[in-house]
Amino acid sequence: MSASARRREIFHRLMADGYVDAKTLAGDLGVDTSTIRRDLDALAREGKVERTHGGARPVEGAGPEVPYAVKKDVRRAEKAAIAAVAAAMVSDGDSVILDSGSTTYEVAVALRRRTSLTVITNDLRIAKYVASFPEVRLLVTGGELLGSVFTLVGEHAVRFMSSYSADWAFLGADAIDPTAGITNTNTLEVPIKRALIQAAARTVLVADHSKFGHRALAKVAAVEDIDTLVSDSGLAAEQRDAYGPALVIAEPFSPT
Repeated sequence: MSASARRREIFHRLMADGYVDAKTLAGDLGVDTSTIRRDLDALAREGKVERTHGGARPVEGAGPEVPYAVKKDVRRAEKAAIAAVAAAMVSDGDSVILDSGSTTYEVAVALRRRTSLTVITNDLRIAKYVASFPEVRLLVTGGELLGSVFTLVGEHAVRFMSSYSADWAFLGADAIDPTAGITNTNTLEVPIKRALIQAAARTVLVADHSKFGHRALAKVAAVEDIDTLVSDSGLAAEQRDAYGPALVIAEPFSPT
């Protein structure tokens, strides 16, 4: 792989995950860490990334919102395992809020055998999928569309969400840190995320291990505002300890 192709791949991963680690990239791309550090330095000089100790994070506005078509295939087995654990919490007849995102989409897939659900979402792909459920009551927020990720945001979406009270909310996140809390790279999504937390009796964060230990630009909530966090077995032991009994670990499997 040429240096330019490798840097495109690094930037692609950075925008999808919100953070890249030099050691992980070196292993994935088959080069040494010094090569990755030079790549990250080059991207930083171009104004595309901000260097951190051991890796890099996006510069706000450096690239567009990552399309859903890209996000959905990143760590898909882990997301499916997380979704299976999350969906097992829900009973027939429950009311469920599904945040926008590729992991929450997998939660929707895992809920397909539930009946008589009420589902509220601001994600058009989730809405389209859930519409095929038997006996479902589907509520879509409306609002302004963030096209590439099929997410509805804005004052109308927030007002809509605030007028309901649900049994469950399943929340996605760009970054999770025990001190910084739940954070997001796109500030436009923050108000609707806060509204869905307020609208639910119980909030479950669903996020793969790559989101932990990092901070993004805008704070959504404190970790203490979340009832349960579900992640995968790739989360390091030292990171798990920070979240105590609220953290549930899902074992990966190959989705069908």
